[in-house]
Amino acid sequence: MKYLLAATAIMAATVAQADEKLDWVEAEGTVQEAMDRLEAAVEEAGATVFARIDHGQGAKDVDMSLPNSELLIFGNPKLGTPVMQENFRAGLVLPLRVLAVWDQDKTWFVYQEPHQMLISVNGDSGVEEIDKMHEALKSLTEKAADAN
Repeated sequence: MKYLLAATAIMAATVAQADEKLDWVEAEGTVQEAMDRLEAAVEEAGATVFARIDHGQGAKDVDMSLPNSELLIFGNPKLGTPVMQENFRAGLVLPLRVLAVWDQDKTWFVYQEPHQMLISVNGDSGVEEIDKMHEALKSLTEKAADAN
């Protein structure tokens, strides 16, 4: 039992540590409603939506269950291209992604901060456009979080 408690504590610390590298924004409404607002905000800002993936529906299609969750993949080549010119590995983590997920009876937008994404591929997180990407993620998710 002592080992089980220690393992549980280590796992909880690992999950908490992982979440330190993610930004969470509580959103009003259902996952689909929140994602509809985010997609509209992205397009209104002049960025390109490359894909919208319904993970929850994918699970249902194979007779499995998963909380409602959708992923939006989007970007702006004016920001992403200079980052990739600096280091092609950035193409492994770009374009940007935001997950809308139902968790703990709430809808959340979850995304990884761009500096962290680049560190994961040995990219240069000092490129000027990285700060602009982070500002865009923050403002777009905050705008889409509000149903009004």
